[in-house]
Amino acid sequence: MVAVKSWKALGTSVNVLTTDSDALPQAEMAVRETLEDVDVAYSRFRADSELSRLNAGAGRTMRVSPLLGRAIEVALNAARVTNGAVDPTIGAAIRVAGYDDDFARVTADRGPLQLRAVKIPGWQVVRFDRVSRSVVMPEGVELDLGSTGKALAADLAASAAQVAINGGGVLVSLGGDIATAGTAPQGGWRVLVAEDSSLPPDSDGQVICVQAGGIATSSTTVRRWRRGQALLHHIIDPQSGMPTSGPWRTVTVLAHSCVDANVAATAAIVQGEGAVDWLKARRLPARLVENDGTIHYLGPWPDPNRAAA
Repeated sequence: MVAVKSWKALGTSVNVLTTDSDALPQAEMAVRETLEDVDVAYSRFRADSELSRLNAGAGRTMRVSPLLGRAIEVALNAARVTNGAVDPTIGAAIRVAGYDDDFARVTADRGPLQLRAVKIPGWQVVRFDRVSRSVVMPEGVELDLGSTGKALAADLAASAAQVAINGGGVLVSLGGDIATAGTAPQGGWRVLVAEDSSLPPDSDGQVICVQAGGIATSSTTVRRWRRGQALLHHIIDPQSGMPTSGPWRTVTVLAHSCVDANVAATAAIVQGEGAVDWLKARRLPARLVENDGTIHYLGPWPDPNRAAA
């Protein structure tokens, strides 16, 4: 019998599922501890986070913790494999677009915004030494690890929970970024594919079953806010320095890890029409939703009818 525990953290919904109900408390504790560490290391909304101190110290060489170092390494690798479509140096651009606080407060309309394109420095300006964990970036550069960082947190939390329960299966969902570890329940983990991760799991929509790996959904329809007449969202196109305006409103990807899935889903939103060939070349199962609601499937997408049965 799958057991579940839900709460809020990192400005999003957290869901932890285990195949052994007796092991749920240990899994929950491991996930909570992991997310607390993540918040301290690379929250963009805490003035005392390690990432905030790093951004404030741009222009100087700074040594970072193993956790922040790993998060930066993951973000730079994401930029590399997507040819810059997913770029961690969008910090200033996303702040100028109005995402400058915890999302619950960002949604309040604080009047018109003078929206302007912000030149993205580009991930290549960040110098990270994996051995010494030293970081150097030019003055004015602000790192934002919100995308890959949340997916990494899901992967780390699932792994920590699986160790804490000494076996069994675990699924961790952070606002729709899903990571699994251990053995799945019979038939696989049942996952509702939806644009809004806050929907109850028994809501109407497509349900798929997965045995392992990660799932991530990137969308322009949920984390959005209004400033005067402008309706904005959180996915920045590094080429323009503005919120993306491509053909896809939502992309869901399955991959070996939540990080890999998230990187591909976010890159697809930014790449627009070019995402189809990019995803096909990587043989990643994906579900792409156009702005008018038309749905496209790529690769070996799980059969929803099998999940229903």
